[in-house]
Amino acid sequence: MTIAELVRKNRSYRRFDQKVAINADTLRELVGLARLSPSAANRQPLKFILSADVATNAKIFAHIHWAGYLKDWGGPREGERPTAYIIILTDTEISKESPTDIGIVAQSMMLGATERGLGGCMIGSIDRDDLRKALEIPERYAISLILALGKPVETVVLEDVGPSGDIKYYRDAQGVHHVPKRLLSELILRIIG
Repeated sequence: MTIAELVRKNRSYRRFDQKVAINADTLRELVGLARLSPSAANRQPLKFILSADVATNAKIFAHIHWAGYLKDWGGPREGERPTAYIIILTDTEISKESPTDIGIVAQSMMLGATERGLGGCMIGSIDRDDLRKALEIPERYAISLILALGKPVETVVLEDVGPSGDIKYYRDAQGVHHVPKRLLSELILRIIG
């Protein structure tokens, strides 16, 4: 796949085939992509917790919130939940915060997952204190982002933002997930040269 094809296929999937397991080696390979990614001032403050374990996955699932625009949906039901997670942590003894690094490594790992026929969702809506206790994460590590991973079982369609300007994603009656995207002409303020 070209990079453009990978980016188009890399969507926020929220429903998965829970029968399709992801093994720890695959998660390590994805973190290997993160390791090779750029880091601000090359500090490399990010650390990772990997879970392909059913019991640990259930603990993580209990402390995350899904799809804020879908008010009547509480997240994937049993059978459609992620089969693996990568928790991205910031080692605050190296750097107090690292938003640029988090974005870079999250996208690197998601593109790697997409290349392997997997999909996922980057989740920032996390009950951080409860998750810290549940997984016994030391205080020095800030819980930055969670990647929920699995074999997608939903269709995600990109479409242009309509005349109303509404950017909220939604599901139609058939369960297809629609994601409005602003036009390129709206994004580019100026071309010089």
